[in-house]
Amino acid sequence: MMSRFTRIASRFRKSDDGNATVEFAVFFTVFFIILATGVEIAYMNMRHTMLERGVDLVTREIRLATGHIPGYAEVRTKICDAAAVVSDCEDNLRLEMVQVDPMSFVAPPSSADCQNAVEEPRPVRSFVHGQANQLMLIRACLKFKPMMPTTALGKELLKDEEGYAQLIVTSAFVQEPR
Repeated sequence: MMSRFTRIASRFRKSDDGNATVEFAVFFTVFFIILATGVEIAYMNMRHTMLERGVDLVTREIRLATGHIPGYAEVRTKICDAAAVVSDCEDNLRLEMVQVDPMSFVAPPSSADCQNAVEEPRPVRSFVHGQANQLMLIRACLKFKPMMPTTALGKELLKDEEGYAQLIVTSAFVQEPR
């Protein structure tokens, strides 16, 4: 019995069949992780860019003060329309808008007001329209599900209990005189 095992083990040790398969399995795994991380970064960057563009377009419209003061829901809808690639934007986007005094600056809370679609709805923290010549700060927080939550980058993102990560966009503007 022992001699049979020794013969099989020595034959296995001498043979180099399957050598390329082992190398392929090791290198393919590494390259796949790099590729998956690159795709996740690209898609997250695209979401952030489109969200930032949407916030900039809406803040420009608010800043110019055309006589119409949009409400929270209208601002959120306009941002989501401009950020076309963001899925479930209306349900996962929260906004804050506060007036900031440039002479005695007090920073708004460092944690953004975020909420995902499955959480229980709660009131908006602050959304106040400014008066003429006031410095305003608008912050948008978008909750999203990573494409590949178990790969390298998706695993490292800070996520809530439901698996949502967040993107935060902040913009400041001065309300033009009406």
